[in-house]
Amino acid sequence: MSRLIYVLNGPNLNLLGKRQPEIYGHDTLADIEANCRAVLGDGFDLTLLQSNHEGQIVDWIHEAREAACGIVINPAALSHTSVAVLDALNTFDGPVIEVHISNIHKREAFRHHSFVSARADGVIAGLGIEGYEAAVRRICSLVAGAG
Repeated sequence: MSRLIYVLNGPNLNLLGKRQPEIYGHDTLADIEANCRAVLGDGFDLTLLQSNHEGQIVDWIHEAREAACGIVINPAALSHTSVAVLDALNTFDGPVIEVHISNIHKREAFRHHSFVSARADGVIAGLGIEGYEAAVRRICSLVAGAG
């Protein structure tokens, strides 16, 4: 069984550290990747990817079906709009943890609903980038316990 975790990031997350630091902080995707690698369980690895395009996210989820044991996903704005991302995640058999850097429930009303949450085995919101680390640890725990 693969012990690779896909960490998928949606639109505008390439601007972390530059865009609205009062909401998202000053850390970058490179910081997130380094922090996640630091908490990986023995024998686990990760691939961190980001796209501003819904279809690319869907393609990576399809790829993860064969390559990954779990998915950490911050779909960003696609959380609230994309049935396509939800449908793709529904084809994935491993654990899925949804992450949001900000607390989406304290923000605009349209951000309170996430299509992705209907598939996610866990949802982490409002922990800043530490939410990614918690998600990676959880997937390692779930997969190691199943093996």
